[in-house]
Amino acid sequence: MRYITALPVYNEAAYISAVLDGATVYSDDVLVVDDGSDDGSAELLSARDDIHLVQHPQNLGYGAAVRNAFRFAAERGYDVLVTIDCDGQHQPQLIPRFVEAIGRADVVSGSRYLRDFPGDSEPPPQRKRINQLITEELNTRLGLQLTDAFCGFKAYRVAAIHDLPLRETGYAMPLEFWVRAAERKLRIVEMPVPLVYLDEDRSFGGSLDRGSERLRVYREVLARAMADTSGNGNADMDRGDARSAPTVPFSKPETGSSPSPSCPCSFRHCP
Repeated sequence: MRYITALPVYNEAAYISAVLDGATVYSDDVLVVDDGSDDGSAELLSARDDIHLVQHPQNLGYGAAVRNAFRFAAERGYDVLVTIDCDGQHQPQLIPRFVEAIGRADVVSGSRYLRDFPGDSEPPPQRKRINQLITEELNTRLGLQLTDAFCGFKAYRVAAIHDLPLRETGYAMPLEFWVRAAERKLRIVEMPVPLVYLDEDRSFGGSLDRGSERLRVYREVLARAMADTSGNGNADMDRGDARSAPTVPFSKPETGSSPSPSCPCSFRHCP
């Protein structure tokens, strides 16, 4: 399968070079969608000759960047799109594992809460609680069994997602995606990933830094996506126990101080 790894970027000058150096080791093709960075990231990206680069003239939002990655992968004929964040919290050496797992799914979604790893970070309490609340609401309303609705480490079968009707441009775009995925009855598998927070004070921008406002926006987006859905069908996913599901070993990071799990991880089939 031909795959590309995409990284949405907005003001990540502190991390971008190291993350891309890792990503290009494990993915022959790497796309960066620079969402209007003004901290020097754009200059660092333009100097590289080992990536594809899409640059937004202004900040359009995380969702807009991911949607453009979907479009790029479809137009260039890739079979699989992997997405990872560019803030150092995702381990590029896991990219091949996500690609391998897509052989039996339409979406492989990373989960920081499916299991514990040695050296896991302690998540900011407010962020963890909001994630839990929204994940529970998605599961209840869509019949899913997700454990982490917001992890940006994913693999997508391009043929399954390229024409999803997605309109959200901000951080809440994953919620609209889950609604569309359930409506399309996509096969979803969760894969455990280490929980890494290198910048606990990272801003969501403006009023979204307030947890109550962020939760309100997330619920508003979820309600709007549900209202736009012609039928609230459940995603077609095999019910399974993560403990008895097939396992895939992690490889240890070659450099860096992020957690280095050496024990195997289990897939979770999201029924």
